[in-house]
Amino acid sequence: MRRIRIHLAYDGGPFHGWQVQPGLPTIQGLLEEIVSAMEGKPVHVAGSGRTDAGVHALAQVAAFSIENPIPLPNLRRAVNRLLPPAIRVLSTQEVPADFHPRFDAISKTYEYRIVRTEVCSPFEWPYVYHHPYPLDEERMAAFARVFEGEHDFSAFAASDVRDSEGKSKVRTIFSSLLERPPGRLVYRVRGSGFLKHMVRNIVGTLIECGRGNLPCVTALPGRSGATAPAKGLFLLGVEYPPLEHPDDRA
Repeated sequence: MRRIRIHLAYDGGPFHGWQVQPGLPTIQGLLEEIVSAMEGKPVHVAGSGRTDAGVHALAQVAAFSIENPIPLPNLRRAVNRLLPPAIRVLSTQEVPADFHPRFDAISKTYEYRIVRTEVCSPFEWPYVYHHPYPLDEERMAAFARVFEGEHDFSAFAASDVRDSEGKSKVRTIFSSLLERPPGRLVYRVRGSGFLKHMVRNIVGTLIECGRGNLPCVTALPGRSGATAPAKGLFLLGVEYPPLEHPDDRA
């Protein structure tokens, strides 16, 4: 049995998120359908996390186990040939049998993109949040640093089916930065893990701060702002410890 790790990018607009949902197109569902057909039996494709409907990824990580001896370059080409153009497998790699893309991850990085100009290009519209209204961007940039460190992010999490398990909502944010290139805002956050809608709720809170509707204090606020639209959010990458015996990539 071979354990295969893949890196993939996707436009989340046409899909109902990562996780399999009956009767709906999802990233995980399409991958499992294709890999299972190649293997001749059901194959589970695990992901590093469940991106929501409309969220994009530049470097999502997933893994599955197969017996098929197909070479890695051929596997990548075969899967891409069957996937829609909105999803691309960027690379494949054989990894130890116990590798898990979610539980082995040590950090994830997300980016949220906001266009501030009066007019938003139609070619950017599907991938940004257009917000041309007045904001105190300097206050927002300063406030973004408040989210760094270890905190209970319960106030920034949407309800989740896993809530009944009583798991901790404490997460560690390694960096939380709001950059201000001309005509836009780019929020980039790197952390040990993220709760459902957490990044989008942080962005909504930053916007409320910029509007003056929420005080920009030096401690984590007890409530979040409105959830920012999914289309502006990108999973930039997932980090793992170095593999002891990495195999060839393709």
